Amino acid sequence: MSKGYWVVHVEVADAAAYQAYREKVGAALAEFGGRFLIRAGAQTVLEGAAKPRTVVIEFPSVQAATDCYHGDKYQALLKLRLSAATADLVIVEGWETP
Repeated sequence: MSKGYWVVHVEVADAAAYQAYREKVGAALAEFGGRFLIRAGAQTVLEGAAKPRTVVIEFPSVQAATDCYHGDKYQALLKLRLSAATADLVIVEGWETP
């Protein structure tokens, strides 16, 4: 079974509200086996355009990634994030090496 990933590009409008989201989101992700691989480190855009923050979260499966997003805990936090930032979030199936 392939791992699932959230790949998120974020532009923060309200730093204080976004910080409140950041402090709480880890617990909601961990409930579904999610863990941060990238959490808005320095980035260099070489092609196209990107929002200032990139986040990658690994889950044990695409189903776990999807269930987390639709879960009660994350949906409650999503309201906070939507009030603080704009984002593009996709769930991506990981590559299984043969």
